[in-house]
Amino acid sequence: MSDSDTNASIGEQPGSGAAPSFASRVRSAIFWRSGSQIIAQVIAWASTLIVIRLLDPADYGLYAMAQAVFVFLSFLNGYGFASSLIQSEEVTPKALRQAFGILLLLNGSLAVVQYFGAPLLADYYGQPIVTDLLRTTALIYLATPFFVIPEVVMARALEFRKQALVNLIAAIAGAVTALTLALNGYGVWTLVYAPIVLFWTRAIGLTIAARLLVWPSFDLRGTGKMLGFGGAILVTQLLWLIQSQSDIFIAGRSFAPRELGLYAEALFLTQVLMSKFVPPLNEVAFPAYSRIQHDIAALRAGFLKAMRLVGLVTFPAYLGIVATAGPLIATLLGPKWIAMTPLVRIIALSMPVMTLQILFSPATTALGRPRIATQTAAFGAVAFTLAFLVGVRFGATGLSIAWLLASPALLACTYYLSRPLIGFTIGDIWRSARSGLVPAIAMALIVAGVDLLLVDLVAPLRLALLVVVGMASYAGLLFAYDRPALVDAIATLRGRTA
Repeated sequence: MSDSDTNASIGEQPGSGAAPSFASRVRSAIFWRSGSQIIAQVIAWASTLIVIRLLDPADYGLYAMAQAVFVFLSFLNGYGFASSLIQSEEVTPKALRQAFGILLLLNGSLAVVQYFGAPLLADYYGQPIVTDLLRTTALIYLATPFFVIPEVVMARALEFRKQALVNLIAAIAGAVTALTLALNGYGVWTLVYAPIVLFWTRAIGLTIAARLLVWPSFDLRGTGKMLGFGGAILVTQLLWLIQSQSDIFIAGRSFAPRELGLYAEALFLTQVLMSKFVPPLNEVAFPAYSRIQHDIAALRAGFLKAMRLVGLVTFPAYLGIVATAGPLIATLLGPKWIAMTPLVRIIALSMPVMTLQILFSPATTALGRPRIATQTAAFGAVAFTLAFLVGVRFGATGLSIAWLLASPALLACTYYLSRPLIGFTIGDIWRSARSGLVPAIAMALIVAGVDLLLVDLVAPLRLALLVVVGMASYAGLLFAYDRPALVDAIATLRGRTA
């Protein structure tokens, strides 16, 4: 591909006739990115629920040990350097080649470090099999450069349709791999090979979808801005990973694999919306905010509206999990996972706060202030690590309570640092969040009360009735409490608001 061709592909997508409005492009991007994510998660969850029933909690405990190390090292994969291209007003073909070269160097180095450092980490956990798990997982690093660059190119143009299709194909490939291996008795290796297939499918598919052939450049002259912006994001990611992975790293030496597996899956179950639904919206929000970074009023209005819309969806889901945790786990995961019920309830209570907190970063970073995200991540790393160090003494329940205590402190810190830049008040935040939060709390209380009357029913029927009660009560409560928010949400989904 020539430089001129490459340049065309990293700017606006060409089209005929009048260009669609910016708002309509953002709506389309959200539809494809979040919509595809939902479908991909349905596929992934369908296979995951079957796999969980086939595997043992100890398998998930062993995998959590290896995954904590992999995720921690992955902060160096260079995505922050590549994402600086999204924030830049103009990107040259040379900058794209340099970003590709940086990604190849970093991820190749990570694969080598993890491969040869695996025995030391296995000794730390006292589980020799972790050596082989880590060495095999290192294959994912080698795929990273080949899906990050196409993602950046298409994100700049708010072109998420092709990404959506590739992500669906990758989700299907990963799900088929997981089911096949689990049914054939591969145990913990099911959890290792499935993501490898998924990531490599994404890498190949996105490279083809973007029609992007970029030769790497290892000449780093002129990359100061890229390295500076990416470096700030890299530090932020490191601190975020300390916050989010230190619990597994700390507990790995104290808990038996089964107890660690119960905690890890409780965390996974309660974080699924925060980790799977909100990040795709942030991926759309970052380039969208970047395009209007010179209009603070418009950015602030978009940020507050995004917070309200996300809350309308996620708050009832989190509090619904709190109210239905018992029959939910019995129905979806089976009786051997019942012991994680109290853990799920405790952690789920912290998730609304964590969801609000992670919505801030795209706005402040798009305004050219990634340092704010770094500072909040630093606070979170310290607060959560200290909470985990204390909580681990009280077992998995103590770790769960640590989430509940540290989350509000992190949100308060994020608000304090972001407010002067974006210009909102705590009243603005409350007015955006209360639309979903107040009806969700009332709904959870109703569902919990009904659950006391249904305790003798079998778990699937009990869960089905509680879901119906929850959905009906939330819809009615939302309509009565904040009808304009409901009307606006429906209009936004139908593409009738700016």
